[in-house]
Amino acid sequence: METIIVQLPGPSQWGEDEAGRPELIHLGPGDVADFGRGGTGVRIVLTDPGISRRAGQLEAAGDYWRLSNYSRSVSYVVENLEGAGEYLTVAPGRLGAPVPFEFSRVVLPALSGTANFKVFAPQHAYLGEDSVPGGGEQTVHPFALDPTSKYFLVLVALCEPRLRDPSDSALPGVGQIVERLRPLESCRDLTRSAVNYHIDYLAFAKLRLDLGEDTATGAKRTRLASVALRFGLVREEHLALLPPRNAGRLTPQEAGA
Repeated sequence: METIIVQLPGPSQWGEDEAGRPELIHLGPGDVADFGRGGTGVRIVLTDPGISRRAGQLEAAGDYWRLSNYSRSVSYVVENLEGAGEYLTVAPGRLGAPVPFEFSRVVLPALSGTANFKVFAPQHAYLGEDSVPGGGEQTVHPFALDPTSKYFLVLVALCEPRLRDPSDSALPGVGQIVERLRPLESCRDLTRSAVNYHIDYLAFAKLRLDLGEDTATGAKRTRLASVALRFGLVREEHLALLPPRNAGRLTPQEAGA
């Protein structure tokens, strides 16, 4: 099972309104991937002449990852994409700096301004509700979901109709989820492709659904809602995370932005 997923830089990025899907590297515990301008063994290529051929390295470790900075003069920044401006700085020459964020952007200074790539840690561990610290071996929840994350908001919005009325078989579409979450300050810039990314992330990285060959968005939404509600991953109290209903409703054109 992978510890981290690296989204390679390129013209097509999850979370942006562009067609296609980005190229990904999956790393399991102990796996490493070098990044830099290019050369032998460099898997994450950042095409800027201001970046060293071999600028640093990522290492997957347990439920987190480490970053090594091979530069002797510049620091690298790791941004928490789910935080309110939270970041950490990796000093020149620092080896194996642990990164605790689940959604990260690694930013390097470059001649063109900055270069960056994204790193996701889908197996972030959270204690199960029955775990008791100091009471022997702790239980790690098999579905490691972070209720403070944006992907969790997407899951709650997806499950909302069935939470409010179990007999309601309808599920909101991607545009409806965008409209439902946009009134939240953290979701003002939410797009349809960003919601599609979160659905993919939940389906394949967090809940590890077996969809066979049926990878249509509708099938993923149906299975996600079914598993989340069946195992109590989303419950009625989570509805408080959503904005009041009918708050800041968007036009159909805005929902499709």
